[in-house]
Amino acid sequence: MAGILAWFWNERFWLPHNVTWADLQSTEEASFPQAEDLYLAFPLAFCIFMIRLLFERFIAKPCALGLKVQANGPQKAQPNAILEKVFTAITKHPDEKRLEGLSKQLDWDVRSIQRWFRQRRNQEKPSTLRKFCESMWRFTFHLYIFTYGVRFLKKTPWLWNTRQCWSGYPYQPLMPDLHYYYLVELSFYWSLMFSQFIDVKRKDFGIMFTHHIVAITLITFSYITNLTRVGTLIFCLHDAADIILEAAKMANYCKCQKLSDFLFITFGIVFIVSRLGIYPLWILNTTLFELYEALGNFPALWIFNVVLMVLQILHCFWSYLIIKTAYKAISKGKIAKDVRSDIESSSDEEETVPRSKAPHSTMATNGTSSTNGTNGYLAGGTSSEEH
Repeated sequence: MAGILAWFWNERFWLPHNVTWADLQSTEEASFPQAEDLYLAFPLAFCIFMIRLLFERFIAKPCALGLKVQANGPQKAQPNAILEKVFTAITKHPDEKRLEGLSKQLDWDVRSIQRWFRQRRNQEKPSTLRKFCESMWRFTFHLYIFTYGVRFLKKTPWLWNTRQCWSGYPYQPLMPDLHYYYLVELSFYWSLMFSQFIDVKRKDFGIMFTHHIVAITLITFSYITNLTRVGTLIFCLHDAADIILEAAKMANYCKCQKLSDFLFITFGIVFIVSRLGIYPLWILNTTLFELYEALGNFPALWIFNVVLMVLQILHCFWSYLIIKTAYKAISKGKIAKDVRSDIESSSDEEETVPRSKAPHSTMATNGTSSTNGTNGYLAGGTSSEEH
């Protein structure tokens, strides 16, 4: 095991020329990032998850009820053993042939069977109250950490001059504020990695899972190699749009149509400007060119940049969906309800419309993201929500 670890953490792979792990060891005069610091992220992630549960129950839920957010879930289907067996063991979306067979077996008309399956599918979907509480938690966290990041970064020289991210490397002492910032962000993403399996399921689950993996990878290895300054810039840039997205979702759940539309448009502008403009011109420019000029070439530099480029590909995908949503909204003259369906397992349409002809919905939630960004952003689809 020691041999494997020594091979994996080869200095000539992870560090620039003439830099060793010994240079990054903490001393009495200065503290530097240590790999063992990251173990703190796991108990902290558990604490964040517990804080979330308490927040959603004792703060978000009362706020939702005070704002008249619908507390009840979808209408439940009447008990039927035969249909339940088909639903759980065979298919949740029976075709015409199966519908006709069930109609003869139960002496029900096809429309009634279609309605039963629609109600049964909706029965497993989360209530608006649950979705509001989840969005309020994410909004609160992103607002807090973004505010913290801005207050921290405005005192640093690398906010306005990205070359300062590499100045003096590797002898860049770990400031307590930066240490806290990194650990909280990493812990939050670890908490999302586990909670996403019990959160509201969205269509972009796979994409958001990839986003969380990329985020944790970047945070972990940038911390260990003391490339933390640029990491703080990435944190702050990504949290900005996530705040507005969650606010737009909460307004939607509260049926504040105009406010939700305004916030969604604002989110789209901020997301595209920050992820397709500032991110490549500010972040990728310094990691691809300024980092190379300052520290020279080393293998981990390219691994680091490849992961950052994967993140940019995700940005492009989400931006495409945002623009697609905006185009459909403009063509219809408004951001219609079925267009902004929030991809979180929304209810199936109550009208008896064949699935192939159902209205298209295009808005999805974030991620993380946002989240991702985030925690899921937008995704087009023919059914409203499966997030």
